[in-house]
Amino acid sequence: MKGFKHGLSYTPIYEAWKGMKGRCNCSSDIAYKNYGGRGIKVCSEWENDPVAFYNWSINNGWKKGLSIDRIDNNKGYSPDNCRWTTKTVQNRNRRCVLSITYKGETHTLKEWSKITGINYQTLLSRINTLHWSIEKTLEKEPLYVNQRIGGIK
Repeated sequence: MKGFKHGLSYTPIYEAWKGMKGRCNCSSDIAYKNYGGRGIKVCSEWENDPVAFYNWSINNGWKKGLSIDRIDNNKGYSPDNCRWTTKTVQNRNRRCVLSITYKGETHTLKEWSKITGINYQTLLSRINTLHWSIEKTLEKEPLYVNQRIGGIK
């Protein structure tokens, strides 16, 4: 129907829809290089239909304060690849975040640092520079400068 208004303008879900489309379709968007520039698209179901996106959102966990997150960062925005999450969960799901599974538990390297008490940079160096196994990286106590080294103080 020509001239039909969806009544969603300025709602948080509509703003998320506009942001999603901007990141994927507008080369002047600051985030375009990480979305549309990498081939990330909005599915045809949502591309020109904010009501479809709104309905999916309401039925799939949208709450005030959550943001849209792609489960697989190499795939586009679609009902089967999106969820509404907190910023903390989203930050763990970034391409640059290193997640490690050890003894059945998966955490980011920063979380493993807190769990083990080993400095984050030490863990990162063990993996990227020394190429240690995950087991050795997380289990070996760090050798601090003030510790005895081979009987030398």
